[in-house]
Amino acid sequence: MQEEVVTIAEKTIPLTRVHTLVIGSGAAGLNAAVQLRANGVDDVLIISEGLDKGTSINTGSDKQTYYKLSLCGAEADAPEVLAETYFAGGSMHGDLALVEASLSARAFIHLVNLGVPFPRDAYGQFVGYKTDHDPRQRATSIGPYTSREMCRALIRRVRELGIPVREGRNVVQLLTLDEDLSGFGKPDRSKRVIGALALDAGENLEAYLAENVIFAVGGPGGLYKTSVYPDVHTGAIGLALLAGAKAQSLPESQYGLASIKFRWNVSGTYMQVIPRFISTEADGVSDPREFMAEYFDSVGEMNSMVFLKGYQWPFDARKVSGGSSIVDILVYIETVLRGRRVFLDFRENPAGFSFEALSDEARTYLTRSEALLETPIARLQKMNPGAIQLYLDHGIDITQEPLEIAVCAQHNNGGLAGNLWWESVNVKHLFPIGEVNGSHGIYRPGGSALNAGQVGGFRAAEYIANRYSVWTLDDAAALPVIEQAVGNLLASLSATGPALDWQAERLEFQSRMSRAGAHIRSVAELRKAVPEAWAQYRRVAQGIDPTNITESLRNRQLCFAHAVYLRALLFALESGVGSRGSSIVVDPDGIAIHEKLGDAWRIVPEDEAYRECVLETVATPDGTVTSRWVLRRPLPKPDAWFETAWAKFRNGEIYSHQA
Repeated sequence: MQEEVVTIAEKTIPLTRVHTLVIGSGAAGLNAAVQLRANGVDDVLIISEGLDKGTSINTGSDKQTYYKLSLCGAEADAPEVLAETYFAGGSMHGDLALVEASLSARAFIHLVNLGVPFPRDAYGQFVGYKTDHDPRQRATSIGPYTSREMCRALIRRVRELGIPVREGRNVVQLLTLDEDLSGFGKPDRSKRVIGALALDAGENLEAYLAENVIFAVGGPGGLYKTSVYPDVHTGAIGLALLAGAKAQSLPESQYGLASIKFRWNVSGTYMQVIPRFISTEADGVSDPREFMAEYFDSVGEMNSMVFLKGYQWPFDARKVSGGSSIVDILVYIETVLRGRRVFLDFRENPAGFSFEALSDEARTYLTRSEALLETPIARLQKMNPGAIQLYLDHGIDITQEPLEIAVCAQHNNGGLAGNLWWESVNVKHLFPIGEVNGSHGIYRPGGSALNAGQVGGFRAAEYIANRYSVWTLDDAAALPVIEQAVGNLLASLSATGPALDWQAERLEFQSRMSRAGAHIRSVAELRKAVPEAWAQYRRVAQGIDPTNITESLRNRQLCFAHAVYLRALLFALESGVGSRGSSIVVDPDGIAIHEKLGDAWRIVPEDEAYRECVLETVATPDGTVTSRWVLRRPLPKPDAWFETAWAKFRNGEIYSHQA
């Protein structure tokens, strides 16, 4: 790593040259840095808002899941079998499914060797359980903070290896360079990343020049008003979209019930103990009432559906009619359409509650858990006392007060498009890993995102070490890019544009995304939201809040991202994709989902043909967004003959295979 000072537009800017720059310090980025060192790439730098700022170290759920290849008992499993499960979710490329499956055991054991205490039996088997969309018992957990403990173990390893970390950095632009490939038999030009601009904690501008950039900035947490992403995490996919990086599957996100005072998924045991759902007026006190019973034929049916939310936590278009996702819709009606507030009350049973009226599944589960106790809080104390303590640790005593909830954005299955080495498909030397990489399709097994983030680090590091280990950047080409970017940024900050309130601007686009781009969608609403989004972006791109430059610049990329997302959503709906995954498309000419909800809750059925396609999206800074459906790549059937595979590995031929 080399450091120098450059003067641009009469301003002195520190410039750092590093072979591979890792942006982000969640579980994915940390592992990428560790794997780069393991592969012989020594010149590595991590820049981050803070080691304690990302989603990985700040979030979890009742039993946060890590999904992996089965490593217990006599149940047969293999990479191709696991890949078939991933692929079955729809709209996922087959080669990416096979890579995530093939490196699953390696990534998992690496975490075990770093000290993450995944449970095993007396014989050393790593025991598992079934998670959502999982046909086998592949899931494992160390409790609600699985990803936090992964981060802590990886941070220890980063420190042991002496990998430098610069905290308090907010990246404000990716730097790219158009390279002439005509000398390589290609008459076109190719874009590559060459570094980034960032602000330090004092809002001083810094420049980074890098041969490679690993982009591990997490999911788009800052795009939504109702969100379970931690407050400290906003995401930065907008930086890559502004740089022209191709995205895929942007409309495919997960949504579910979560507490909002302290952001946490109320999945698993929180639902299985069957709390009382109550809604109040906006003051949180007036007119408390149980609001769901009128939509069910019996109290027993209602409570059984609540129980199922523990298993079926994500909102699911397939479960809105006669299934547990009706609970999410009823909460949405109360909170969004009626402007009321919804709480879980663990202190009392729902009115008319009885164990005898529950479904066989719910009653058997509670019986085997020895939890046939008088109140939800007693049942929770019996089955999962840590779930109570978790909220106590954040100043909420659910033994004494109700817990406010909403239907929240939780995870983006889509993101940037990467090849099977996790390199951007159209911006060379840029490696999006973790949630910002859109490898998942419509449905994914719970916990597979943690595996995918670790796999991405292995793949990016191995490819960089074997194909991008030599410094190729030419100062004559790279430095003018930095000078122009810095000059443009400084000019925009000093321009006499509108003075903006960054908090008001953020609330505006977050509210728009939660209204038009979350789990309840319609063509009419999106056609209204898209032009509003671009109008706001033009305002935000030209203005600044002088009281907070960092957040103003963050708003620029977030606002751009939300406009691109909304445009991609509208394209998908106008294509006729229909209701699928964790969203429904409402339309008065659609199919009724519940006799007591009325015509406003008719939905467009899914066109399953689109499961064989992946939606690709590319944007330009002027607001041009191009989306198209492409056929997904099938599951590979590689020739696993040892001698030929060994030869391809020895001569490096495997790194020529990119898609």
